[in-house]
Amino acid sequence: MLQPKKSKYRKSHKMKIKGDAKRGYELAFGSFGIKAMDECRMTARQIEAARVAITRFMKREGQVWIRVFPDRPVTSKPAEVRMGKGKGAPEYWMAPVKRGRIILEADGVPLEIAKEALRLAAQKLPIVTKFIVRRDYVETKA
Repeated sequence: MLQPKKSKYRKSHKMKIKGDAKRGYELAFGSFGIKAMDECRMTARQIEAARVAITRFMKREGQVWIRVFPDRPVTSKPAEVRMGKGKGAPEYWMAPVKRGRIILEADGVPLEIAKEALRLAAQKLPIVTKFIVRRDYVETKA
């Protein structure tokens, strides 16, 4: 699973994830991608599940790029612990995803395969997404 090798601080504030993405809203590597239509906190497990779904459906052909990275720790206290006594221990890592952000990209496979693979990946994610194709994409016949 994705997580940083090192971080400056062990725990972080929760932070609000509002507004549109200021960067990472256009396809950069692949010809196909899925774009976030809402904002959310995406966990490392959700990102990994989506990646596995894509690579399995594409039968390890083509290439996949993950455009979000879970670099913020999320803390939680154990069950049945009283209020106070400080912040809980880090439980997992999350990536703040704003509206319009490209989450995953794929290339090297036909349009139909990419569309179905990214649809399966989108089902693993906690938000509504949209399938997008590169503006200058042309289907090649083999």
